[in-house]
Amino acid sequence: MMKMYLSDANGKMREIDHIENGCWINLVAPTEDEIRYIAHHLDIPIDSIKDALDDEERSRVEKEDNHVLIIVDIPIVAHDEVDGPIYETIPIGMIITNTCFITVCLQENPIFEEFSKNKIKNFYTFMKTRFALQMLYMISTYYLRYLKQINRRTSEIEKELHQSMKNKELFSLLSMEKSLVYFMTSLKANNIVMERLMRLNYLRMYEDDQDLLQDVIIENKQAIEMAEVYSSILSGMMDAFASVISNNLNIVMKFLTAITIVISLPTMVASFYGMNVPIPYQHSPYAFLIAMALAGSLSAATAYIFWKKRYF
Repeated sequence: MMKMYLSDANGKMREIDHIENGCWINLVAPTEDEIRYIAHHLDIPIDSIKDALDDEERSRVEKEDNHVLIIVDIPIVAHDEVDGPIYETIPIGMIITNTCFITVCLQENPIFEEFSKNKIKNFYTFMKTRFALQMLYMISTYYLRYLKQINRRTSEIEKELHQSMKNKELFSLLSMEKSLVYFMTSLKANNIVMERLMRLNYLRMYEDDQDLLQDVIIENKQAIEMAEVYSSILSGMMDAFASVISNNLNIVMKFLTAITIVISLPTMVASFYGMNVPIPYQHSPYAFLIAMALAGSLSAATAYIFWKKRYF
């Protein structure tokens, strides 16, 4: 899918149907014809567009004769078979040419929607360097947002684990831990790209642009620190709650064993009095009550002993 947008001097953005100077070209899972069309009209290599469509592509920044290619990883939210959230990362490409700003991604994402719906303050499609920095800032912001969601989800799973004897919650924690690993790897790679943009003169930046890039780097480093802290906490939680689940199961088994012993005593007394041999008080009119009293006394005494030993 290919869409093109253009901002006017007042910041109002409209969708256009052909390439114009200063426009934003948004390619989401583009077809071969769309890729060739953009490559031909803007005189950029096809590989510069296709690289961002490889979900294993590494983050990097490259400067060619007539364009700059920036590839970074962005966070996305998917869902598993039970509609639980799964956090992953995919690459996006930003190609800055002399006339246009191009974004390339494998799928729709909320970061592009923020720009296409003109929700970003001081956003103009023709301010290409500022556009790239604003895009990087939004990416860092979404990492922080999803990290907070992961932390909340971890707290919910923790509450469930206190009473759990199943592995479902542990699998959920494992999914969160994998998400944090993906996030840390992508954030560190993105940080290298931002440091290179700051160090090398790939983009012409004014003082405000440099300040914005500094803010982006700070946000990104904060996201890295948060991901590392959450990952460390989550790793310790998984080890602890694996023992908790095993301990909960042992408590239940101990309780059931104690109940079985208490219940078995009346059965044993009834079995003795049901034998076809002479037994004490078999001719007494109170034989049944005696047997019941003996069974009840044994069960009560055993239950009291187990209670004192905290088996219940």
